[in-house]
Amino acid sequence: MNQYVTGAMIQRLRRRRALTQQQLADRLGVSDKAVSRWETGRGYPDISLIEPLSAALGVSVIELLSGEDVVNTNRAFHMLRMKLYVCPLCGNVIQSAGEAVVSCCGLVLPALEAEAENGEHHLRIERAEDEYYVSLSHPMDKSHYISFLAAAGDDSWRMKKLYPEWNAEARFPIPGTRYLYYYCNRHGLFRVSPP
Repeated sequence: MNQYVTGAMIQRLRRRRALTQQQLADRLGVSDKAVSRWETGRGYPDISLIEPLSAALGVSVIELLSGEDVVNTNRAFHMLRMKLYVCPLCGNVIQSAGEAVVSCCGLVLPALEAEAENGEHHLRIERAEDEYYVSLSHPMDKSHYISFLAAAGDDSWRMKKLYPEWNAEARFPIPGTRYLYYYCNRHGLFRVSPP
């Protein structure tokens, strides 16, 4: 049972918050003896207490269960660390500046891996004054379509969400655009560098 939460972690977080065992117990509706048993490894909190325990200790459930403090090591945004996630149920598109645990519609989503374009997924890129006009000749029906087109720069992210029966096209500013992304609901994420 010590695999899902450690007594040492509970004790360290409780002390960091300057709580006594009794104060923590009162917040959770348990006895101070129960908290003592958890901290010494002679007992473990019921799984139904994990979420209230993490809230009382001021950490996320993931941090509590990992047994380690989660420290933000991604101090600066860098496009090469950017991750994209797409929910297969609702189509929600989520962008993060680095590694993350992302969930939507009750599912934990894997980060998408960008692939090189191929014959069926070839992005046409044209310059129109100070913009890139990008388009694809791709099916845009309810079962097979391009979900979004996006432009990423060193410090920016612009996305155009697309829907079935729309044209797969968008305009993005040339200055600052380093990569263009597009997502096919059947074949995944593609990334190209503009000329």
